[in-house]
Amino acid sequence: MKKIVLIGAFLVVQTAVLFAQNADEIVKASRDRIKSDTVSTRSRMVIYAKDGSTTERLLDQYSIDTKSGTRTVIVFQKPASVAGTRFLTVENKGKSGDRWIFLPSLGKIRRISSGESSGSFMGTDFSYDDVSFSDRDYTDDTHTFLREETLDGKACWVIESTPKDTTFPYSKIISWIDKSNSVSVRVHLFDKKGELSKQLDIGKLETIQGRLTPMGMKMTSVQAKTSTEVKVEIMKYNDKIPESVFTTRFLETGRP
Repeated sequence: MKKIVLIGAFLVVQTAVLFAQNADEIVKASRDRIKSDTVSTRSRMVIYAKDGSTTERLLDQYSIDTKSGTRTVIVFQKPASVAGTRFLTVENKGKSGDRWIFLPSLGKIRRISSGESSGSFMGTDFSYDDVSFSDRDYTDDTHTFLREETLDGKACWVIESTPKDTTFPYSKIISWIDKSNSVSVRVHLFDKKGELSKQLDIGKLETIQGRLTPMGMKMTSVQAKTSTEVKVEIMKYNDKIPESVFTTRFLETGRP
């Protein structure tokens, strides 16, 4: 009888290890799904207030992969109240990222401190951390396989990710990852109290330059009852982008 118990315990341990390994592999496949040296987009943001009113933002975004990490620049084009605002984020592998913003009203660059990273990005439901979340390395979190579940007709793996860095604004992240294509179709973000703070839903997918690409997403602030929808109008992979675009000088001048 003891031998049977030991064998059973061994199988449980082996199964737990297998699930842990699979969780890492599933998240890595999801976050590394699209291979491209650069990404260029034009998107329209629609911000939904609690009272049902809406405001819009038109913005261009440029990203480049480097040996040290991903660099991203966002340039707001419309409306006039935010036009000319430019934001730069530099991800550093193994270290916290750096972020700067240029506000035309101030006429100078301001560095975003780590204490501000969880704040609202330009009045949207995305925080500064959320903007660069898709560039987050899978090794920054500990991943746990929770279950398999069908969501909106899609068979998904449900994975819980716990940040290793305690300064990260979320205590845990739960992702629904489509088994058929490794796309994260829904993400739940929990605050430091362990309460659901935000829900990110991925919209329609299109094949762009041979890559299955999300062309829309919606971030909902659960407690505030507000949301921001992003609709991608133009998407290009591997366009030539001058490296000088990803500098604080470009933020200040708007010229490569």
